[in-house]
Amino acid sequence: MFVFDATPLIYLSKAEQLTVLEELDRERIVPEAVYEEVVVNGIRGGYPDARRVERAIEDGVFGVRAAPDNATAERLRGNPNIGPADVAVLALADHLDGTAVMDEDYGRAVADSEGIETRGTAFVLLTLLKRGLLDTRETRETIDAMVEAGWYCSPDLYAKILGKIESLS
Repeated sequence: MFVFDATPLIYLSKAEQLTVLEELDRERIVPEAVYEEVVVNGIRGGYPDARRVERAIEDGVFGVRAAPDNATAERLRGNPNIGPADVAVLALADHLDGTAVMDEDYGRAVADSEGIETRGTAFVLLTLLKRGLLDTRETRETIDAMVEAGWYCSPDLYAKILGKIESLS
């Protein structure tokens, strides 16, 4: 099971690649707090990608679930450097024994300290490429569209992603 944070949803939406995620062989979950942040606040703010995420949820690409109020959530809420949506992602991934899909280094470091598996947006795209659900061109174009839309990717990471794309073609 993949539990999605806001950043992957926003940038895959901007690249118009949300629907391809339904091909993943794992259930895809969006915590209610992430839904509120991305869809409700995004629509209120006039962001077109928020409507795309809303449609993907309506079409069953993602399910929406409440995060548990478990010990993980309680510990994480005590960290002033992690927001409510990230707490929800990590608490739900922990509760469901799933994988948190998030790109922020700090959130991934917190997840690691809690023993919660994380993967980033690039991992998800490379998985789709490996399975033949995206081709090399589509994968590269998606990464480039995300970067153009403001997705942060260091030059070193970008080069590694491109190298991995080429090695899988």
